[in-house]
Amino acid sequence: MISSGALGGGIGTRRWVINATVPMSYARPDPDAHLAELAADLGLAGPGTGLLTGVDVATVVTAPDAGVTVWATVGLTDPIWAAAPPASARRRVGTVNVVAWVPARLSEAALVNAVATVAEAKVQALVELEVPGTGTCTDATVLACPTTGPVQPYGGPRSDWGAPLARAVYAAVLRGGRGTFGWPGSDRVRRDPPLPPGTNQT
Repeated sequence: MISSGALGGGIGTRRWVINATVPMSYARPDPDAHLAELAADLGLAGPGTGLLTGVDVATVVTAPDAGVTVWATVGLTDPIWAAAPPASARRRVGTVNVVAWVPARLSEAALVNAVATVAEAKVQALVELEVPGTGTCTDATVLACPTTGPVQPYGGPRSDWGAPLARAVYAAVLRGGRGTFGWPGSDRVRRDPPLPPGTNQT
């Protein structure tokens, strides 16, 4: 597994994944400890990984594709551009969490490559939603795969497993984004979306 979660991030064997809803005002300085407490309350044992989101996890979107399964919670209240100037950088609640299962053993290099594939597919969905940003500053990704079997060396968007992964992420984020209060491409309307960095408002 590869994870960017606040708890159990990195590459290694994990037995469980938590994606927990927190209030929009969440400000605990120790999200890893918080997630460990939640895991203990749920009786989860052994190594695992945990994510937090301001989105109600009951709204999770599931998207299967050719054996790959993606679960996404999509919060787009405050999107950012990854390369925004420092003056435009913001840290507010709003998170796109993606958890994916690939039913083939991926090499460590393929896991890293697959995370890039997840990011590319997510941005493709945001472009279609007309969201003015590449994501949020707290987006997280978990990608799980078996620890046995033939090793697959690639995870890019045209690889055997990267291709269905990309399609599933795109479908999940697109559907989740359309269900949130919105951007021009969603099912609901947002007021005055921010302009991209460097754009002059006339």
